[in-house]
Amino acid sequence: MTAVAAVARVSDPRAGRQARNRRRLGWIADHSVAVVLSIVFLSPFVFIVLQALMTSDQALTSELWPQSWHPENFVEVFQKAPMGTYLRNTVLYAGLATLLMLVSSIPAAYALARLHFRGRTVAFVAVLMMMMLPPQVTQVPIYVMWTRLHLTGTLWPLILPNLLGDAFSIFLLRQFFLTIPKEYADAARVDGCSEWGVLLRVIMPMAKPGIAATAMFMFFFCWNDFYGPLLYTSENPANWTISLGLASFRNLYQVQWNLTMAATILAMLPVLVVFFLAQKVFVEGITLTGVKG
Repeated sequence: MTAVAAVARVSDPRAGRQARNRRRLGWIADHSVAVVLSIVFLSPFVFIVLQALMTSDQALTSELWPQSWHPENFVEVFQKAPMGTYLRNTVLYAGLATLLMLVSSIPAAYALARLHFRGRTVAFVAVLMMMMLPPQVTQVPIYVMWTRLHLTGTLWPLILPNLLGDAFSIFLLRQFFLTIPKEYADAARVDGCSEWGVLLRVIMPMAKPGIAATAMFMFFFCWNDFYGPLLYTSENPANWTISLGLASFRNLYQVQWNLTMAATILAMLPVLVVFFLAQKVFVEGITLTGVKG
């Protein structure tokens, strides 16, 4: 009788639906916090996308769903403002700044993590102090310096300082380098490898997640930077970045909120694509950084 009842329950479609519903409810219960947080974080993005596909009269009204869909708003954005120029300038700024930061910060972080020299502790404390120093303290003399060099109105005052390293990036890379066992570097030195060879052939290949995480932090900062471009390029619209261009676009076309939302999506998409493509190494770099102090 027990076997017959079991077969009957299996063959009963209602029992199968009930089992699926129980599994679905169990999954929701197990991931309820993640589901709620996902809804909270995705709601603003969904709202912006819906507003970008509305007409100008419907945008930012009580109606949350478009009466008619207008994907041509994304094309009109490029007709209303030089979005292509803004995007090109932002890629140039973020790309070059990130590259120069890596070129200068990786050797500095390696020296603080692996080399023993007099004053290493003082140098590390100086890096920490630079992280805590508000940028407004040094903004006026630095601006005067760039003015005398006739580079204001361009992106170079934002790019060239990265040749001297970035305090936060040096700190982050140093913490990651400390997690790499010393035996690898010692073995390379025994084989006759110089310190530069150890850095380039041993440490950097093993530190790819940390380097990727640091590069993404820098790239995202430059991409979203508003204060720097406003300070140095405000008098030259040809060198505006996407953040500055988006702010001016909103001021010029503040009635057309659908176009403003479309421009916002265009500014967000490159960063989202970069993050999702490099999400694995980014998370790995953040997880491993700081294991050793």
